[in-house]
Amino acid sequence: MSEIVMQRHISKLTSETLAIILAGGRGSRLKALTDWRAKPAVPFGGKFRIIDFPLSNCINAGIRHISVVTQYKSHSLQRHLQRGWGFLSGQFGEFIEAVPAQQRQGEGWYSGTADAIYQNLDIMRHYSPEYVVVLAGDHIYKMDYGKMVAAHVANGADITVGCIPVPLEEAKAFGVMAINDENRIVEFAEKPDSPKPMPGDDTQALASMGIYVFTAKYLRDRLVADAADENSTHDFGHDIIPDAIANANIFAFRFMNANTGAPGYWRDVGTIDAYWEANMDLANISPDLDLYDSDWPIWTYQEQLPPAKFAFDDDERRGMAVDTMLSGGCLITGSTVRHSVLFSNVRVHSFSEVSDSVLLPDVEIRRGCKITRCVIDKGTVVPENTVIGEDPVEDAKRFYVSEGGIVLVTPEMLGQDLHGV
Repeated sequence: MSEIVMQRHISKLTSETLAIILAGGRGSRLKALTDWRAKPAVPFGGKFRIIDFPLSNCINAGIRHISVVTQYKSHSLQRHLQRGWGFLSGQFGEFIEAVPAQQRQGEGWYSGTADAIYQNLDIMRHYSPEYVVVLAGDHIYKMDYGKMVAAHVANGADITVGCIPVPLEEAKAFGVMAINDENRIVEFAEKPDSPKPMPGDDTQALASMGIYVFTAKYLRDRLVADAADENSTHDFGHDIIPDAIANANIFAFRFMNANTGAPGYWRDVGTIDAYWEANMDLANISPDLDLYDSDWPIWTYQEQLPPAKFAFDDDERRGMAVDTMLSGGCLITGSTVRHSVLFSNVRVHSFSEVSDSVLLPDVEIRRGCKITRCVIDKGTVVPENTVIGEDPVEDAKRFYVSEGGIVLVTPEMLGQDLHGV
């Protein structure tokens, strides 16, 4: 099949596809970073939120029918969708809609990933898609879902599961699968204590990315049957996928880098260490994730802010930043920032040093501070002459210190009543 014909084929398939992004989880492993927001709403990469990555993948892949299923503390997420993602044209049938938990089926909140979609089956039926792409709203990656939908159709599949190799020890946190020579899934275990390694590589396992393509009719029928099963946990990994191995056509789709053929970039930033590492990678000279790729842009809502500014040029008081990503509205006055990511409206005052840190929007570092290997939450004001990141014992008395030694600082930890409670 020629490239042009293939592109038209994929375009037709994606026009018949509904994307459902599961964005209702708290993400408790991110600790206090998700006390006031759902994990998909957590800021990432200087100007984005985590939800922007699956949303951008949909738009870039030609999927313009998108439902975002929300539940836990969804106000900031819904506000972000309203402000930054309202550009699709309803007159052409395009939409991005927030679907909050409404107890549409029964009286309970969502009891699992499958139940979250089951409770909104009437909405799915209204759009009458041929295919449904189910996505997690809390991972960082760039992926063309159109290729996965095309593979799903070519295989005559009921379910296709996106997968990627992960180190064996990390695989305990994922669904792990075994496949045959035709990429059919023959075994699946959700978060196993002893993950099964890939053939020929006992250091890695083939893990689910939480990305599924379903034939819509199969999904509807299967969710109805699952809802009636009192023994089910109503979860894709625990129930729907294992059942399909015995009773349906289920295939794996390996996520590969189109240029190198190596596994594609995909990160679960579900812990403070993983979140910090993924942000820090963006400050490197050659990051694994290219945010400057005009062929696959990441879209977001962006405030109208003045450019970043550096002030003072004295030997002992020079405003400068090295190997650092800065967003609009930042003011670096007589201070030094190294290998860090600064979000919008961050202020770093004179005689301060910031290194290897992630500073979320509206953070203020006052004079004489030294901040090292920190994640500082939105709106935090760090008092003058504060040192964080040098003494883990002292830091742990006031802040959260991760297993990797990253210090999470929030306004509440400094006695600042930002949220009015």
